Amino acid sequence: MTTITRFAPSPTGLLHIGNIRTALHNWMLAQRAGGKFLLRIDDTDTARSREEYVDGIRADLAWLGLNYEVEERQSARFAVYEREFAKLVEAGRVYRCYETAQELDLKRKVLLGRGLPPIYDRSALSLSEADHAARAAAGEAPHWRFLLDRDEAIAWDDGVRGPQHFDAATMSDPVIRRADGSWLYMLPSVIDDIDMGVTQILRGEDHVSNTATQVQMFTALGAAVPAFAHSALLTGTEGKLSKRLGSLGVAELREQGIEPEAIISLLARLGTSDPVDPALSVEELCASFDLARFGRAPARFDEAELARVNAGIIHRMAFARAADRLPEGLGEAAWEAIRPNLSTVAEAADWWAVVTGPIAAPEADEETRAFLALAAQVVAGLDWSAGVWAALTGALKEATGRKGKALFLPLRLAITGREHGPDMGALLPLIGRDEVLARLGAG
Repeated sequence: MTTITRFAPSPTGLLHIGNIRTALHNWMLAQRAGGKFLLRIDDTDTARSREEYVDGIRADLAWLGLNYEVEERQSARFAVYEREFAKLVEAGRVYRCYETAQELDLKRKVLLGRGLPPIYDRSALSLSEADHAARAAAGEAPHWRFLLDRDEAIAWDDGVRGPQHFDAATMSDPVIRRADGSWLYMLPSVIDDIDMGVTQILRGEDHVSNTATQVQMFTALGAAVPAFAHSALLTGTEGKLSKRLGSLGVAELREQGIEPEAIISLLARLGTSDPVDPALSVEELCASFDLARFGRAPARFDEAELARVNAGIIHRMAFARAADRLPEGLGEAAWEAIRPNLSTVAEAADWWAVVTGPIAAPEADEETRAFLALAAQVVAGLDWSAGVWAALTGALKEATGRKGKALFLPLRLAITGREHGPDMGALLPLIGRDEVLARLGAG
């Protein structure tokens, strides 16, 4: 059977890092199995859904390289929901209720006061057709609940959490449709998963209780229950759920200069004991992806770690991958020289400015000026075709007896204006003989 996974965001806001992780893991499940990954826009909430967020979701997935086979929109499937809902009405698996939010809250408080679980008492099941007709005549519209089978065991083998068991007798019949006719999340999601042939549903552990209810919905609609897995939620570096993680999105990460490969490298392994390795390709990460390797403990997301992974990606990045984001004139040789010192591609512009000048070198004392003057004499007589830095430092070491920092640092400061940076052997040919002489004070 073909593995089919899906990512089903609601377009009521931008994707955040937790959403991205869910999308990535579903995409990797499908990639590893040679299956299909679907995008479903859960836009039944017409009041809050916005088309700009739909566009943003598509753009974020495209930037990350998470290609999908098909896109579906729940807003285009209301007729399908009506059809399946009618089947449940006929089968007696949904029923009408009229309690207000205040009445339900009072019932919960009474049950809690008695030490009982605060579940719905199903009092609406005792209403007759005459009662319903009277309420309709009075202008009352019902909301609808799904009738759980309290004699049917609810169990599944979770791909992350292992065997799961729920007692339907301790659960409230969930509201699936509001009095205004609009749909809540639960039933349309099940109907869509059936129609789209979804075989594996991977989502956050905050959906575990939803799954317990939806297992019975699949059965009530005569469908096989997909394989479920619920991954642990992300926490911040402070060890608790962070509001920032609920807002940190692709746009902000891109602005920070984070590469899509870095996000994938980190999120593919976050929550496992496997090392995060920026050298691994997406194909290698997909081949090794295994839900059984994910733990139940919250996964700790650290932006500093993401930055380190990003630097590792940059240090391996081919010139062609970065070329369209580099300053004019910065060619492949310059990229090869500069990239070991970069954390983001954007930083290449700073180092290119060091190459092209002008630079602000620190004021040198008399001894250092004499040393730099000697260096300029050596440079003037060097063969500039190869090994310039080694030849320069070798000649100066022999002439002055300097070595280590005393030899290298004055030269680096005079030529680049910085104490640290790319290999000088690679920088000097890029800067050029005349400019090097000028920076040494001989120009």
